[in-house]
Amino acid sequence: MSLEVSQQIMIEKTKNSKLDQVDFDHLPFGQVYTDHMFVCDYENGKWQQPKIIPYQNISLDPSAKIFHYGQSVFEGMKAYKDESNDIWLFRPVENQKRLNISAKRLAMPEIPAEYFMEGLKTLLLLEKDWIPTTKDSSLYIRPFMFASGNGFHASPSDNYKFIIACSPSGPYFGGQLKVLIEQKYSRSANGGVGFAKAGGNYAGQFYPTRLAIEKGYQQVIWTDDTTHENIEEAGAMNIFVRIEDTLITAPTSDRILDGITRKSIIDIARDQGIKVEVRNISVHEIVSAAVDGTLKEMFGAGTAAVISPVDAFGFQEKDYELPKLDESYAIQLKKRITDIQYNRSEDKFGWRYAVK
Repeated sequence: MSLEVSQQIMIEKTKNSKLDQVDFDHLPFGQVYTDHMFVCDYENGKWQQPKIIPYQNISLDPSAKIFHYGQSVFEGMKAYKDESNDIWLFRPVENQKRLNISAKRLAMPEIPAEYFMEGLKTLLLLEKDWIPTTKDSSLYIRPFMFASGNGFHASPSDNYKFIIACSPSGPYFGGQLKVLIEQKYSRSANGGVGFAKAGGNYAGQFYPTRLAIEKGYQQVIWTDDTTHENIEEAGAMNIFVRIEDTLITAPTSDRILDGITRKSIIDIARDQGIKVEVRNISVHEIVSAAVDGTLKEMFGAGTAAVISPVDAFGFQEKDYELPKLDESYAIQLKKRITDIQYNRSEDKFGWRYAVK
């Protein structure tokens, strides 16, 4: 896969690297940024010259449509280094495809696969020294696209900007995770954009999550928008529930993101002989299982955290604690998936992608 000669990636290297200012043993998540970023503009009905430039601010007109009509989509990915300092990605083509699914839903232009993949690989090779090797650390990658065209009229933009920026990061979550099952607010609705990684989806989550935090919880378990009877996602993650020895997750829909980690967990669990059911999960079923002791685990799944076990959940002013298991599915599945990502084990699924 390569770009046309006329569209080769131009590279402008920074004159002042920030690399020596970073404490790689104590990395926050997503708050430190590498020296460069990939940028490509969509103008006059086509994608322009792709470039890699020093990481810098973006200048936009106050009438830029991103500020007014919210055309913005993104992806979340990671790059890993193994013990030989080789660089790996995890199912990056799935991210490229999903970005275009999101873009199409928001009436934005699709980014050609070769621009995405070649831009990503070129950027990672340039920033290879930024990929951390400390335990549970990785280079978080944020490809995103937004409307950069001007105008106050309510219509799709004519110009767009696609950027890939990177951040060396430590683990996403730490400590116990206590969640509240939401009964009033909805993350998304049928016919909406819940399945897309659109910025507005996340903006709409912040207020209900703040209310949950004020009550002593860290995250919200979202329920369906119509009845609030079925659980659908955990914060910004897909959700899994284990009742007895069966692992259950909700089916994807207009409201639920087709998570790459979610799909991978389903395949790995089935490969390990774990019974998996993809079906609706009612709040009543979860509460009943918690009461009779058959609810063994609940965890969120996503790129940033991989798997985040839930220690307790709240529903209708009552909290339910989950048992602490030494050999939980969450521990087993997280180890299996991260061993593939860091090139510590066989990849029988063909998910690992070498960056060379």
